[in-house]
Amino acid sequence: MMNSIKKSMAVLSAVLVNACAVTVSAQEKQTEEPLSVILMIGDGMGIPQVSSAFYFGEETPNFERFEEIGLHKSYSTSHMITDSAAGATAFSTGQKTYKRAIGVSKDTIPQETILEKLKNEGYQTGLISLTSITHATPASFYAHVKDRDLHEEIAEQLATADVDFLAGGGRKFFSQRTDGKKLFNTLLERDYNLDTLKLSNSKVGMRNAFIIEDEGLPSKLEGRGDFLKEASLEALEYFGKAEKPFFLMIEGSYIDWGGHDRNPEMMISEVADFDKTLGAVLDYVESHPNTLLVVTADHETGGASIGKYYELDAETGKKTEIPEKVAVYFITDQHSGELIPVFAKGKGAENFKGIYQNSAIYHKILKAIHENK
Repeated sequence: MMNSIKKSMAVLSAVLVNACAVTVSAQEKQTEEPLSVILMIGDGMGIPQVSSAFYFGEETPNFERFEEIGLHKSYSTSHMITDSAAGATAFSTGQKTYKRAIGVSKDTIPQETILEKLKNEGYQTGLISLTSITHATPASFYAHVKDRDLHEEIAEQLATADVDFLAGGGRKFFSQRTDGKKLFNTLLERDYNLDTLKLSNSKVGMRNAFIIEDEGLPSKLEGRGDFLKEASLEALEYFGKAEKPFFLMIEGSYIDWGGHDRNPEMMISEVADFDKTLGAVLDYVESHPNTLLVVTADHETGGASIGKYYELDAETGKKTEIPEKVAVYFITDQHSGELIPVFAKGKGAENFKGIYQNSAIYHKILKAIHENK
């Protein structure tokens, strides 16, 4: 009798162990779903621009929520000081190219972009920009042209690229073209929910395009509002309803313009807007752990620095330092060659520490995806 009880207990233990193993295996399988990726690009955003978020404004910047931080080297194959086209193409294709190139190698040969690659692997895809959706940074993820100013050709490629979520400007390159083509009709024929006036609610089961200005949106100082944050949250909600992995690029475009204009107020307000959007995206990543967020820039603009603040006495012409305040200074209205910060959060974030080429970001993203399979 005792031997029979012992045998029964042994069988029961084995069943329980196997059941636990199956449960653990099921849990592991559940977490092995494909990794979603969010790439945020603050155009023209070097370390001084990021630093401005810590000196202006009353709240702790969301940049401080990162622990995995690196630096990338931004030069192109043709110029030590790069532009947005070559910079974004390095991110999108994993190889450096010449200045002004969009999605092509240094020999002008079209290269598969990370957006195209992941789309072919079943990912949803999205692009958000404050400038024209045909501008250098977003274009580098879907188009293949020899020069960034070929906006009409870029728009024609976008019309058939079947990107699932689009938000930005650039209306005139679709509807007021020199060749008379009506590319918005092409989008409608390819199952797009299209709005050319405002960021409205996206439709599940369709692709969505919100192309709401002839060229770029207004700057923050001109009253743009929270478009960047709202478009980002709309895209994330849309992707979530489809229950498929996604790749989303979000560009804070006008940090760059603040540097080109040597306009401290514009730069500060655009960085603050980017940081506000970043906070919303970080909240999403923290509640969706099977996501990788990478935040960087294509280059720095303006040779900006944070320095002493002086007040000028109008009568004596004497400058007096105000120790409680700082000021933004620019040494140029062009791009600079500074190393560019890279912030990462989520699965695979540890891969982004160190100093490396801008083209390595592509490979680090794919590494994180493959390690999660």
